[in-house]
Amino acid sequence: MSELKVFTTVKEMQAYAAAQKQAGKTIGLCPTMGALHEGHMTLMRAARQACDIVIASVFVNPVQFGPNEDYDKYPRQFEADCAKLAAEGVDAVFHPEPAEMYPDGYGTYITVENGITDVLCGARRPGHFRGVATVVTKLMNITRADKAFFGQKDAQQVAVVRRFVADLNLPVEVVMVPICREASGLARSSRNAYMSEAEKQAALVLSRSLRAAKEAYAGGERQAAALKAAVQQVLATEPLARVDYVDLYTYPALQVTDSVSEPCLLAIAVYIGQTRLIDNIILGE
Repeated sequence: MSELKVFTTVKEMQAYAAAQKQAGKTIGLCPTMGALHEGHMTLMRAARQACDIVIASVFVNPVQFGPNEDYDKYPRQFEADCAKLAAEGVDAVFHPEPAEMYPDGYGTYITVENGITDVLCGARRPGHFRGVATVVTKLMNITRADKAFFGQKDAQQVAVVRRFVADLNLPVEVVMVPICREASGLARSSRNAYMSEAEKQAALVLSRSLRAAKEAYAGGERQAAALKAAVQQVLATEPLARVDYVDLYTYPALQVTDSVSEPCLLAIAVYIGQTRLIDNIILGE
């Protein structure tokens, strides 16, 4: 197993990526904010299967957090992250300081304006996807990635990334990796660390509610209202759950629809105590 290389400056990371390209290697990028868990490892494995070189980024991106969000308390555990990346055989990790990515005078941001950032998390977190699009574009350029790997848990993010990659003619293939769940059904997330054991138990209502909709769909239900109602009904059984949204849109265009006649994203965001969790399923694939 080769030793994990750690780069903290753009210049170092670019030089490493250029050398790999020079040697004819393909590069897979797994952008993360750290606090790595098994879900992230599924991205690394997918990248390893598809590419010669795997580069992970560990960067808590300040420009995708709103003023009242959890930027300051977002879990940071870089040493533990490096141990996991090394065990997985990742080749390099890019771990810059915010000032390295956004130096004094920085003024360029990327916005996706065709409506897909106006719904779901985009509607509730103004500026979030502007921050995501900006940092992911920078990471793709810095690492010279051939493919970039993202989890389906952030399905709206994947749609946004695919949109700007296509619109800006970036030579990167965007790969969506299925949601990684704990044995209980809970979608793995760095924010799960915020929850008490009782809250983690309560959080199982998210996957249960989506399962109810999936079963309704398998039984022939196609009406968006009925599928969303199936989710709401299950969520209502959990006293600790406070629903932010239950929405169904076509995927990846994220257009409003009354019924599932093409692939659709059924997505939910739910507060369990103070922790906001997201989960989804894709119907009609």
